[in-house]
Amino acid sequence: MTLSALRHLAFAAALFPTAAFAQEASDAPPRDSVTIGVGAASIPRFEGASESTIIPAAAIRGTVSGISFSTVGTGLYVDLVPARAATGIDFILGPVAHVTLNRTSRKRTRDPQINALGKLDVAVELGGDIGISRTGVFTSDFDTLSFDVAVTHDVTGTHDSLIVTPTFAYATPLSTKLYVGASVSANYVGKGYGRTYFGVDGAQSLASALPVYDPGSGIKDINFGLLSNISLSGDLRRGLSLFALGNYARLLGDFGRSPVVRDRGQWFGGVGLAYTF
Repeated sequence: MTLSALRHLAFAAALFPTAAFAQEASDAPPRDSVTIGVGAASIPRFEGASESTIIPAAAIRGTVSGISFSTVGTGLYVDLVPARAATGIDFILGPVAHVTLNRTSRKRTRDPQINALGKLDVAVELGGDIGISRTGVFTSDFDTLSFDVAVTHDVTGTHDSLIVTPTFAYATPLSTKLYVGASVSANYVGKGYGRTYFGVDGAQSLASALPVYDPGSGIKDINFGLLSNISLSGDLRRGLSLFALGNYARLLGDFGRSPVVRDRGQWFGGVGLAYTF
């Protein structure tokens, strides 16, 4: 899964109850908690594909001794800034690690022309995430509005370029049983990313019959996400819950015009069960 897909689904971490929602006293630091989710996700077969494939999915989010962490797909986010209280302003700062698997499997891609371009190596992107959030904004002491920017760089040389992803997100509990949220984000990518995943050189053109194409850097896509989490145990602060999420990404500019792209609109979705300890 690409970093773009990760960031579409990374907001799914917010489907788990916020630390403030799990607190009885809003001026107390968030208590330790861990939520584990498992299910199935529908993702494009490759960036720009018109067909999707179903894959198993898992995620974990937690706060332990003030340090927050979340995993989604093949990525890990850690917030090293402890929250001083369950409500109010919280700063976000920490490392990000991700593995990109886009077009690393011809079996998953299942497009003869795309496969003729050649199998790609796995990319490992490392970097950091910085931002700010506020809990207790509009509806109650428990809704959360956040803005963060993730910056990563491929350290394996697969695309050897930068990815910058700003994200706005809002989430709120409607009751102790129902939690909902929405997000909007974008991805800026370097020229190496564009050439690797959306470009076609001379040799690839001869092998695939696709025209030669050399995209530059720029804003690759804009993404919109929705999610919901419904408690099956009667209380989202503990026990079993059911989650569902959907995301739409629109490829832009040079990336959307690439001959590799079959559909500029990219849909992501997932359903599963989560358990909060």
